[in-house]
Amino acid sequence: MDSSEVKVVNIKQKLSLFTEHWNPKIVGELNDHKVQVVKLKGEFVWHHHEKEDELFLVIKGRLTIHFRDRDIHINEGEFVIIPHMLEHKPEAPEEVEIILIEPIAAMNTGNVKSDKTVVVQKRI
Repeated sequence: MDSSEVKVVNIKQKLSLFTEHWNPKIVGELNDHKVQVVKLKGEFVWHHHEKEDELFLVIKGRLTIHFRDRDIHINEGEFVIIPHMLEHKPEAPEEVEIILIEPIAAMNTGNVKSDKTVVVQKRI
């Protein structure tokens, strides 16, 4: 491998390529993980991931993640790691733009199938 394969990814430019919510787009891969950009608005579904931890990094806006016993708020420039098997439900009353990092095999709705489940992810 040489340095010609190393590419700079502009997150704002990637986020400008789509408008839909809750549909993560893959913008990179490293160590069997996918780096995704996604826009969120409204409520997601309660779910957990059997084996995969998830990292949510807020680029723009404010994200709430509900747990069964409390809520947390993630602001611009902050991230949170949700451990596998912990049931959670993201919510964004206003549009939020995030980077989401998780194993390549992870399904966005974890153990739940819903209208928000993305079976085939787009790479942009």
